[in-house]
Amino acid sequence: MKVRIAAGATREEASAIAAAIAEHVGEAVRVFVGDDEEPRVVHRIDESGDDSEDDETGDDDLGPTDRERRLREEIADIEAGGPERYRERLSDQGKLFVRDRLELWFGELTFEDGKFANFDSWSPDSPTVDEADPDRRLPADGLLTGAAEFEDRSVHFMANDFTVKAGSMAERGVEKFLRMQQRALTTGRPVLYLMDSSGGRIDQQRGFFANREGIGKYYYNHSMLSGRVPQICVLYGPCIAGAAYTPVFADFTVMVEGMSAMAIASPRMVEMVTGEEIDLDELGGPEVHARHSGSADLVAEDEEHARELVAQLIGYLPDNADEDPPRTDGREPAKSPAGIDGVIPQAPNRGYDVRRLVERVIDADSLLELRPHYGEEMLTAFARIDGRPVGIVANDPSQRAGAIFPDAARKAAEFVWTCDAYNVPLLYLCDTPGFMAGSQVEKEGILEAGKKLIYATSSATVPKQCVITRKAYGAGIYAMSGPAYDPEATLALPSGEIAIMGPEAAINAVYANELADIEDEEERARREAELREQFREDIDVHRMASEVVIDEIVPPSDLRTELAARFAFYEDVEKDLPSKKHGTVL
Repeated sequence: MKVRIAAGATREEASAIAAAIAEHVGEAVRVFVGDDEEPRVVHRIDESGDDSEDDETGDDDLGPTDRERRLREEIADIEAGGPERYRERLSDQGKLFVRDRLELWFGELTFEDGKFANFDSWSPDSPTVDEADPDRRLPADGLLTGAAEFEDRSVHFMANDFTVKAGSMAERGVEKFLRMQQRALTTGRPVLYLMDSSGGRIDQQRGFFANREGIGKYYYNHSMLSGRVPQICVLYGPCIAGAAYTPVFADFTVMVEGMSAMAIASPRMVEMVTGEEIDLDELGGPEVHARHSGSADLVAEDEEHARELVAQLIGYLPDNADEDPPRTDGREPAKSPAGIDGVIPQAPNRGYDVRRLVERVIDADSLLELRPHYGEEMLTAFARIDGRPVGIVANDPSQRAGAIFPDAARKAAEFVWTCDAYNVPLLYLCDTPGFMAGSQVEKEGILEAGKKLIYATSSATVPKQCVITRKAYGAGIYAMSGPAYDPEATLALPSGEIAIMGPEAAINAVYANELADIEDEEERARREAELREQFREDIDVHRMASEVVIDEIVPPSDLRTELAARFAFYEDVEKDLPSKKHGTVL
């Protein structure tokens, strides 16, 4: 009901009139004063007979209430992190406070989830806390999750707050972590884990350790996300016990020099169990995982460098397995392809750095090498050819003659597997005497490691190209995606050779008795050279091209152009694997 009263009436008068009329007529009354177009007061009556009043004047002048101001104060308190003394220690440790780290990475967040996690256990604004104790602060339960823009890509993120119980994980933080992972499965967007955690909060383990939706579910979710969306982990501190599995489950792990470590147990626990005295850096620092375990893909100099490395890395990857990697405008190589043949020595056994060849094939400044100090006789790297991301697997004759040792085989197998998961085409550059032989490599599992590389190469469904740059001996040609492994092309440079073994080994195996019977040393040497030359003619790539074992011998100066054309032509190729649940090779 509308009622208009004389101009100049006060709000109290309008309110009294509205209440009286509403009680009499039993319905809402809107009171207008003078010529006002908007009601000064609206008096309502609900179904129970109770009445209420709205002041509908001055809506444009309304601002935050005390209730909202209190909420913002609570949020600011949460965002301040853990006890002040722990924040003060961060600079001595060379690391950023977690929210400053997020600002470095993302600027503003798209949103954050679960700021109030575990709020009732510590905040002075909680009705369950009798007296605030600044040393018992647990804001956000020590773990931040949400979404942000990174290098023009929408990503999920997780970050530990080391000022809260050394970044340890407990029930509410675990719940946030799990929700973030599950949402990533739904959205199909990459996940960044910014780890700085001492592991599970032991004194609060009930409720999150062995539960169906506890910390163990992290690794189940990691497994479900694996190959679905890129998972990238950066370590900013010690990641011990359960926390150490997130970096090793991630597709890519970055450690920070002088700051990062990961291990299955702390030095103190190691001493208790084994009696070994060792510090954390020796136990699980960057040197250990970059050179020996292979668990670190990249090592950063500091926090800023870590971000730069991940920015490069994500540029080669799609958001998920259903998409193609992002293209860029192509760039000319840093050095001319005309020099490729000059890079490869005439002497088959002379070493050279394969990067000198690679830089004449790929776009300038596009090489991102992974695990460069692990299995060094094999180069694994992302790069671009005419703007198209490719994964490069190349033997490096400057390291142990390019022979394939167990570490190199494992590194290459995992890289091939990851490239195939995210639709990154593969380029194999083959120059190897084959898999290494000997008792030591047998103990290290050369057959098992070689099996994994051959399996990964066999199962990869992305476009593959193999270039035989020089030696392709023994099972090395199998591991490097030779003709039997369904490449889109097997190309060779004129320096290429394909054989069961090299000439020296072959002559020794076949003609040992004949040569031993020649008493004159000069005659023996002449005959050996003659046999070697005959053998080399038999394995020359011209013979292989004549028999159509390989697709083409390419002039070295044309190699980049040839590869770019073939990757472009085969970019939409689809390959089917046999119908099965999965293979049995891990």
